[in-house]
Amino acid sequence: MRYQICVSGAASGDTVTASHQLAYDLGKEIAKANKSLTSGATTGLPHYAAMGFASVKNTTGVSVGFSPASSFREHVAVYKLPTKEFDYINFTGMEYVGRDVYLVRSSDAVVTVGGRMGSLHEFATALESRKVCGVLLGSGGTADYIPTLLERVEAPGAKDVIYDTNPARLIKKVIKALDEKYEDFEHDGTDEHLDGHYNRAG
Repeated sequence: MRYQICVSGAASGDTVTASHQLAYDLGKEIAKANKSLTSGATTGLPHYAAMGFASVKNTTGVSVGFSPASSFREHVAVYKLPTKEFDYINFTGMEYVGRDVYLVRSSDAVVTVGGRMGSLHEFATALESRKVCGVLLGSGGTADYIPTLLERVEAPGAKDVIYDTNPARLIKKVIKALDEKYEDFEHDGTDEHLDGHYNRAG
């Protein structure tokens, strides 16, 4: 199954400096597993994840960015966001808050690395949407606050959140959880069917 795995993290700030290699490695592991990467088509940690994904040759997955902008021109000139690492950019026109929801709802799983308030918004949306959620502990910011937050705030699916300190192990655990979630899913067994269902954003 060609799952769409979102990497959620800070676009700027301390966790980008501290954890950019971790984000890069997450993207790389998603590509090596032949899954698709979804991200906010933004700078910082999601961009490093996209760069890590792009570094893997011959993957059957794709990198899809969900932009807050309504067009390529606005994406580049107004938001000043990157473009070249993505196979496809979905110009949502929803600004950042709306983009976050669209991104999460279009993904099968959400992995949090580092992060600030926007990453917390994406994580909360993922929980409420019953998505598979992974958290890379030790990456700072939102990711390292999530265990404490979920001890104090009741949330759907909190007990199912997957934690690890290693990008490769975390992605393997997330994929295993997705396999279990979709083990009763029936399809015609062809790549064409899966491409049409999983690799087309929106």
